[in-house]
Amino acid sequence: MNIKLIAIGKTDNKQLQTLMDDYQKRLSFYVKFDLEVIADIKNVKNLSELQQKEKEGELILSKITPTDQMILLDENGKNFSSVEFSNELQKKMNSGIKTLVFVIGGPYGFSETVYNKAQGKISLSKMTFSHQMVRLFFIEQLYRGFTILKNEPYHHQ
Repeated sequence: MNIKLIAIGKTDNKQLQTLMDDYQKRLSFYVKFDLEVIADIKNVKNLSELQQKEKEGELILSKITPTDQMILLDENGKNFSSVEFSNELQKKMNSGIKTLVFVIGGPYGFSETVYNKAQGKISLSKMTFSHQMVRLFFIEQLYRGFTILKNEPYHHQ
């Protein structure tokens, strides 16, 4: 199985990018992982919130193939412990999915079209984090999930 993370807007914080690069390198020992960044939409001040979500939604969906399974990182999604998330990853791998795609939306979330095409939603927390930090937290949780599945000593309970 391949895992892809799609995110809107680049990470401009070098420390966060360094940490993300570290976890992506670690993750590569377990699974093929790609982070795909969609450039911020230009002239957003001339767009309504709905128009911005629609434009971002079109760009997100252009990156999804019919065989991909798309899971949205959404504040209203299902909450998992790290162990529960690792079990969910195992179920996805066992189901024969070729590419599992996780998506971090823009500042206003997702368009209705994206919500309707998604196969699920997960939440990392009830708290709100910057979109840049969510990338780091999610990649770290993917790494943690695979170390749990391999019974490696990274995760402690």
